[in-house]
Amino acid sequence: MGKAKRAANIALNMLMYIFLAICLFSVFVTVLSKQSRDGVAEVFGYQMRIVTSDSMSESEFTDVSAYEIKDIPIRSMVFVKVIPEEPEDADEFYRGLKVGDVITFRYAYTTQVTITHRITSITENETGGFTIELAGDNKTSPDGQLIQKIDTSAPNSTNYVIGKVTGQSYLIGLIMSFFMQPIGIIFAVIVPCLVIILLEILKIANVLGADKKKRAQDEKESRENEIEALRRRVAELEEQKNGQSTANAISKEEDAK
Repeated sequence: MGKAKRAANIALNMLMYIFLAICLFSVFVTVLSKQSRDGVAEVFGYQMRIVTSDSMSESEFTDVSAYEIKDIPIRSMVFVKVIPEEPEDADEFYRGLKVGDVITFRYAYTTQVTITHRITSITENETGGFTIELAGDNKTSPDGQLIQKIDTSAPNSTNYVIGKVTGQSYLIGLIMSFFMQPIGIIFAVIVPCLVIILLEILKIANVLGADKKKRAQDEKESRENEIEALRRRVAELEEQKNGQSTANAISKEEDAK
């Protein structure tokens, strides 16, 4: 029973620490997002973005089995390697792109929006730069999706690449979507504090319980020692009494002689 209790305590502590880590990560990402000019967390050249549309969701008209990045459900988090600022490094970045890669970019319709779509075509321009065509995976028909076109050589264009998607996580996206809401932020601050307080209470309770158990054991051993001492004393007294009786009997026999 003791082993089962210890195992349960270890499992509970692990779950609590994992939850605390998630909360701290969420707060960290939220703070970075607030500090960023476009509201996106960026760490070591990677942006963490939440997908807010279903344009990259699974579709029967799009085969993504051969691609590294598969379909991306709405509310997923994508990890975007930001395009380098230096022209030479940026040119190398573009040369590394290929059909099937997923990139995040800014694109102007009636307003400028941020989109994450898959490259359907990429060609190098004779005058320099690249022309990239993109489309979402979620098509209603084989040709039922809008195409976006970006010319990387166009200076100061409203259509430009932010970076390449190198990974995604639906679970992290769901968690972060919640924590980025006002109620989620409050939850991320208050709950960890309550969890820490609960852990401390449990530790104190365990210490007090162990101390109480030790005191009870010490008292039990003390009583047993006292009882044993009394038994030895009674035995000594009986031996003395028996010895005195024997001596008296011998003395009476000698007097009778």
